[in-house]
Amino acid sequence: MSYRILDAGDAALTIEFGSVIDPALLAAVNALDAAILSLQQAGELPGVIETMPTFRSLTVFFDPLTTERSALLVALEPLIAAAEHGRAADGRHWRLPVCYEGEAAPDLAEVAATLGIAAADVIDLHSGTEYLVYMLGFLPGFPFMGDLPERLRLPRRAQPRVRVPAGSVAIATGLTAIYPWESPGGWHLLGRCPVPLFDARRASPSLLAAGDTVRFTPVSAAECRAIEAGLGRGDIDPMQWLESAPTPAETTA
Repeated sequence: MSYRILDAGDAALTIEFGSVIDPALLAAVNALDAAILSLQQAGELPGVIETMPTFRSLTVFFDPLTTERSALLVALEPLIAAAEHGRAADGRHWRLPVCYEGEAAPDLAEVAATLGIAAADVIDLHSGTEYLVYMLGFLPGFPFMGDLPERLRLPRRAQPRVRVPAGSVAIATGLTAIYPWESPGGWHLLGRCPVPLFDARRASPSLLAAGDTVRFTPVSAAECRAIEAGLGRGDIDPMQWLESAPTPAETTA
């Protein structure tokens, strides 16, 4: 695996591992991110402020009054070399409920017609796939997840929506996602997930993280409303949809 280092202004560097969406690149990005965090916590990487991971790269922000670009590169080189050959860390495994009915799925019939398959087949394909969370972005807690089955792949909508409801489950190209907030959007809306993906009151505000995997369980509109009501009252903990998490030994392996 090759990489290149790009300047991002006078106080940031971007380490780019490739140009495609691929689990191997994600593993390298996450391994480098974890290694930098470990050194930061140990006080062995002065000047580094924070990191920003993407599908294929990691941007490192630093204080130019504390460290120089050349010194930072020297410190990062062995970490980058190790990350290139690192294996993917085992993330958490989630099974989230999704309503694929009525108003929750405004594009389901159109997607099915465009693909030439039944709406039930779209639901089966979408809910029958395990997705990898590649990165969070666009909105707080917004997960870009892949890889969508080839049979479901469509370009973005020709006409984006001004408002996409919070909780909307959508597809575009080879990815699927959940909108944590109401926002504009150009993806095809297949359903609605009632579980909030971002809560600033939590220690970790984003429910999902890069490296996690997600499966969807179809639920009825009535079940979806009941889940939303229970979450709103505080009777339901969003963590109940966590199927498993890595042990400390797996996390540090």
